[in-house]
Amino acid sequence: MNKNENNNNGFFNKNPILIFAVFAIVIVVLFRSFSDSEFGSDMISANTQTKNLAYSDFKDYIKKGQISQVAIAETTIKAVGTDYSVYMIKRVNDPTLVPVLEEAKVQYTAFSERNWLSDLLFSWVLPVFIFFGIWMFLASRMQKNMGGGLLGVGSAKKLINSEKPKVTFADVAGVEEAKEEVEEIVDYLKDPDKYLRLGAKIPKGILLVGPPGTGKTLLARAVAGEANVPFFSMSASSFIEMFVGVGASRVRDLFENAKKESPAIVFIDEIDAIGKSRNSGPMGGNDEREQTLNQLLSEMDGFDADKAPVIVIAATNRPEILDAALLRPGRFDRQVLVDKPDFKGRIDILKVHMKDVKISDNVDLQEIGRLTTGLAGADLQNVINEAALLAGRKSKKVVEQSDLIEAVERSIAGLEKKSRRVNKKEKRIVTYHESGHALIAELTKGAKRVSKVSVVPRGLAALGYTLNTPEENKFMMQKHELIAEVDVLLGGRAAEEVFIKEISTGASNDLERATDIIKSMVSIYGMSDVAGLMVLEKQRNNFLGGQTIKDYSDKMAEKVDEFVKTMLSQRYEAVLDTLRAYSGAIENMVLALYDEETIDGAKVREIIRNYEEANGLETRLVEHEEDDDIKKQLEK
Repeated sequence: MNKNENNNNGFFNKNPILIFAVFAIVIVVLFRSFSDSEFGSDMISANTQTKNLAYSDFKDYIKKGQISQVAIAETTIKAVGTDYSVYMIKRVNDPTLVPVLEEAKVQYTAFSERNWLSDLLFSWVLPVFIFFGIWMFLASRMQKNMGGGLLGVGSAKKLINSEKPKVTFADVAGVEEAKEEVEEIVDYLKDPDKYLRLGAKIPKGILLVGPPGTGKTLLARAVAGEANVPFFSMSASSFIEMFVGVGASRVRDLFENAKKESPAIVFIDEIDAIGKSRNSGPMGGNDEREQTLNQLLSEMDGFDADKAPVIVIAATNRPEILDAALLRPGRFDRQVLVDKPDFKGRIDILKVHMKDVKISDNVDLQEIGRLTTGLAGADLQNVINEAALLAGRKSKKVVEQSDLIEAVERSIAGLEKKSRRVNKKEKRIVTYHESGHALIAELTKGAKRVSKVSVVPRGLAALGYTLNTPEENKFMMQKHELIAEVDVLLGGRAAEEVFIKEISTGASNDLERATDIIKSMVSIYGMSDVAGLMVLEKQRNNFLGGQTIKDYSDKMAEKVDEFVKTMLSQRYEAVLDTLRAYSGAIENMVLALYDEETIDGAKVREIIRNYEEANGLETRLVEHEEDDDIKKQLEK
């Protein structure tokens, strides 16, 4: 009996639109039956059909005694013949009709074409049913997408992914320090008694912080895979709905399911969506986001890690906006930085993603590692995939070095636009512009060395580009390195002025970046006498490019602007002098770019070195010492 009831309930829950349609059809049929039987039901058989009759013929039928009953409405007359035929007559304005009926002794009456049932049905019931049908349709769609409850609200069953990942630490590379931090979590989940005997308590929560694409989610899955425990993953944004209380309910569902299958790992991605500081608003508040956060805090306090070990791992790239209550001991006890990989880390990541790709034996991974400085794990995975696609497009049997380099350039500079035709005048400007960047980069101490110079259009707007890649990730910069970067940015515009004798719009982005660097030297880094050691702007987020909050007077702003203007002018003059001194090297570089369109960094340095030797100049090429550090890392 219960089984049948459950089946019936399941049918009704899954087919609300079908039930509504059947119900509406029944109502219409009943109404039609009722309205049809309103007149002459005792005289009309089930098979009787209504016939249309002209008004003049109708009066003749009355006079001949062939009509027994008549019902008169505003625009229609219904009549029943002596042979039980039913006639429908279009009424005309005829004042003699009633006397004719009385003379023939025909029973007549009046009826309303709009009765109370039709008024009720079409004016009230039908609109309500239409609205209800639309509501049921939307509800059923939302239930499918969001799982159970009214409009899918309140239940997280279909939003929670429970699995036992097959990912292990062997699949995670480039974040060795982060792996070491979470390895003890795996050990605890495998053998908790070893820690409990000592009275140790494992952290309830671990917060993974770092830039996008560095492998935070992968690392969390690897912890569950190594420990062979259930992995419950959910995005923090999935908790939030338009109805208050839904997020809190979903948090309860998540932890309730995790406790049932403990030991387990709960992973909340992008926790800043619900964990934003409650002091961030002007007046606080008790909105849905706050209730969800409060429930999360309560759940993390509520479960006993010794009896039901549930480890909560969360990921974010905005740790500075999280509520302080989330970060206190007993909740997210440990914060683990998952940063962009160094040179050795990039090599390891590339090797992991190359496992399933057919790679040529002649591929130089060290060169690819140098070219990909600053790229995260997800970027490196995309580089390998792009290289495989490029090789497949060319019908190659293996991925070669040229495919990998092209994939790197795609990731950094964008797609090559071979179809974009550049006229000779613009190409001449671009070649001098990029040659200026390259020359200044190689002659300026602290600048990033040149990897490639190209005048082939790439991306959305670049007509050419100079690829400068440092040998290693840099986590801080000295003052002379910032000034060197400004010089390199100004080199393109200065080359146009020296050799083209007229400047173009191509340096707009270079000038913007140079201005920002010098402003930061004044307002953030304290590298000028304008504000001394006083910080004028505060940086909020280092992982997402950084946002600054300005806090200084208009008078100070004028001083900053004056310093930026003066500094840019001084650096521009210094760059002009260098370009004039090496004008022959620039011309040779331009000729090489005209012939080949793309030259590598070694070719740039060869052109400069040959010019210096031919003119008896002492070399100003900057020696890059980072190669020795890379060799030491690889030896380890």
